[in-house]
Amino acid sequence: MNLFLLKPFLKSVNLLLSIFIIASCNSNSKENIYSEVKQSPNKFVDGYVGDKNCVSCHKNEFDLWKGSHHELAMQIANDSTVLGNFNDINVKIDGVQYFFFKKNQEFKVRIIEIDDSETEYKISYTFGLTPLQQYLVDFDKGRKQVLRVTWDTVKNKWYHQYPGDEISTHDWLHWSRSAQNWNTMCAECHSTNLKKNYFVEKDSFHTTYSSINVSCESCHGPAERHINWANKKSDDKNSYILKGIGQNEQMNLCAPCHARRVKLTKDLEPGIEFENQLMVQNISSNYYHGDGQIDEEDYVYGSFLQSKMHAHGVKCTDCHNPHSLKLKFEDNNLCLQCHVPEKYESQNHHFHQMDTEASQCINCHMTGKNYMGSDFRRDHSFRIPRPDQSEKYDTPNACNQCHENKTNKWAADNIKRWYGGDRQEHFSDALLLSASGNLNQKDRKMLDKFIVDLRFPEIARATVIENLDYTNNDQFGSLLLVLNDSSAMIRYNALLKFRNLSPQDRMSIAMKHMDDSIKLVRIGAAQLAIGIDESSLSELNRNNLAISRSELESMLYSNADFSTGRMQLGDYYLQNRDYNTAIKHYKVALKKDSLLIPVYSNLATSYSLIQDFENANKILNTWISLEPESSRPHYLKALLSFEMKENDTAVEELKIALQINPQDTRSMYNLSTFYFQDKKDLNLAEKYIKKALKIEASNQDYQYLLALIYRDQGNLKASQSIINSLQSN
Repeated sequence: MNLFLLKPFLKSVNLLLSIFIIASCNSNSKENIYSEVKQSPNKFVDGYVGDKNCVSCHKNEFDLWKGSHHELAMQIANDSTVLGNFNDINVKIDGVQYFFFKKNQEFKVRIIEIDDSETEYKISYTFGLTPLQQYLVDFDKGRKQVLRVTWDTVKNKWYHQYPGDEISTHDWLHWSRSAQNWNTMCAECHSTNLKKNYFVEKDSFHTTYSSINVSCESCHGPAERHINWANKKSDDKNSYILKGIGQNEQMNLCAPCHARRVKLTKDLEPGIEFENQLMVQNISSNYYHGDGQIDEEDYVYGSFLQSKMHAHGVKCTDCHNPHSLKLKFEDNNLCLQCHVPEKYESQNHHFHQMDTEASQCINCHMTGKNYMGSDFRRDHSFRIPRPDQSEKYDTPNACNQCHENKTNKWAADNIKRWYGGDRQEHFSDALLLSASGNLNQKDRKMLDKFIVDLRFPEIARATVIENLDYTNNDQFGSLLLVLNDSSAMIRYNALLKFRNLSPQDRMSIAMKHMDDSIKLVRIGAAQLAIGIDESSLSELNRNNLAISRSELESMLYSNADFSTGRMQLGDYYLQNRDYNTAIKHYKVALKKDSLLIPVYSNLATSYSLIQDFENANKILNTWISLEPESSRPHYLKALLSFEMKENDTAVEELKIALQINPQDTRSMYNLSTFYFQDKKDLNLAEKYIKKALKIEASNQDYQYLLALIYRDQGNLKASQSIINSLQSN
């Protein structure tokens, strides 16, 4: 198969971070915060002293913390901690039979799965408190698994998360597999000084912690030096403890566990700049509604970053007590700390009867949703209801969540009647537009201006960058501007959009960001430089590349216990042409989750590149059996057939792909290329590439192929016109 046809096959490999995602001091400030106390050697592991050494000086804070969700985040299972009913109870839920009982003071559950397999387990730990409590079971290779069956502490009954689903024991979502693995999914944010200790080659864990729960030192950092300072009673103004006073410093303490995010480092350290150890999930349609409202659980931080509250410096502790975690007020007084009562605590503002649920600020501006079956979480983006967007995009709005029997238009008309026809400019308009596809020139110019507009939240601008395709000089112009943005997440997302440029251009851009002050951006630069020949680089640039590449590899290995993380590790080795190592990691990813579809594409690619066409074909056939309505595996089977010189089979697979998906322009492009290069049937070649251009008119690869076809047809004027247009871009 010639390189012209192979190119789109290789493009299927993608190192984009999916987030699978859970959550100031300057990035260089850790050394100042934790200065060495020379006169006292460390007596505690990593300097973590435990709560009992805090209470003597901080009794008020300790008493508030006692009984909180943080203090009871994880506990050893015993009579005082287990809330569920284990008094010889039989329960059958979604085809699974449970028998809960006690034996020799131990809590036990016998489970008969939907495949009739029967196993008895000992409950090792409790997880959480209210409105639900979960239970952990010890497994092999150091794993702890969270039972699917859960105790509702409000209704006092056993229930299933994902109700109504019969989940196979081989499914990634089954409680005994990766989706419910404590070490990977839960541990870091439910215990203090958590060391996951995942061994990639053995796919095993040796997870440790200093305190079983979320203790004082989870937020304030290891306290040994602070205690030495306190006992010394010196005039040293540095108390060697994290306080979380300013917004940025507080976000760095709270956000790591209250965010859907990706780890950049092996272990979480309190107080480090967020983007030096984590990357927050963008406002992806996998987790949010199109306008940015919560859909899947986002753990608050990603929503809060969208809010005017965040933009104006509001902190978590302005509303929540940091130790008890309770709200400062349970009614509108919480909001009226900042918002003028005469203006907002009024029917002239909310148009509802006073002192009712409808007059509560949170019910219009902080709508919510149940997660984990019974845990109600509120949206922290603090937005104004937009039923007009609901009419157009089918997004939710607060009005219709109460007035369920009314239409979105009814709600939108009332908003117009109360507040007038003009809506305030809001980032959600750009989010919705950027995700809609088929943008006209006016829309695209508006979005290119949006990403450089500092009035809008950085997470929204970063998401719009992620949503857009970049194909011409004007579009790349706005992207070059945001490479100098103050936001690390903006710089990172912008860097990834240059990956389709030539190696020389990629390297030029990457090298300018290899020594960025923020690790996330350095990792983005390393991603941009993957596969580039570094022999022509200066010694300084080679050193910077080596450092950023090491940080990228650390990030990839830190997430390799996730199925998606293991896939991305395979992607990294594939892009570095280490095909056998890539295959090894892809196979582990499929072992963890056989329904992780992107792995099939990249694994088949890896097999084809080592000429193992038989295994490549098997992988694609497995994919087809899992997704018979997907055109993509047929497209890849066509490329594989071209590689094997089986052109007739390849053409048939491309036609099957087009039958399944008539919008599949890559199949059209490859059919056109085949008829142009191999069959010399210029009419068929023209037919297919024109169909592709009707769908993707601005695609320069398609335009160039049509120019070549026109040239060989003798239509030199049309051919040259296209070439001139491409050169001008």
